Amino acid sequence: MAQQISDSELELMKIVWANDGTALYAYIMEELAKKGRTWQKNTVITLLSRLVEKGLLKTKKLGRRNEYTAVVTEADYQAAQTETLLNKLYQGSARGLVATLIQRDLLTSDDYEELRLFWERGGE
Repeated sequence: MAQQISDSELELMKIVWANDGTALYAYIMEELAKKGRTWQKNTVITLLSRLVEKGLLKTKKLGRRNEYTAVVTEADYQAAQTETLLNKLYQGSARGLVATLIQRDLLTSDDYEELRLFWERGGE
């Protein structure tokens, strides 16, 4: 499954995922600028190259431009990272994670009700 990625790499992946899984370099830079990120061109290219090496993105030349396409969906990445977290911190116990969320008031009663309904509907 997908490797761990840095917060900066994740920020780039979120931009690609939000754009239907494909984005040109120029679009990525525009989105970063909208978020107040003033990363240098070389920094962004390095991060994108790392994501390609890690197998999360693939690249295609369109003339002189690069188009980046997500190889892993956001949902699949989230699921893999959640499983890693469960195994690393809770020995695979979802109950342990949920107990922590409840004990630390990170799961509201509204959240609980939504999850209960989600569970009853079979995850739909």
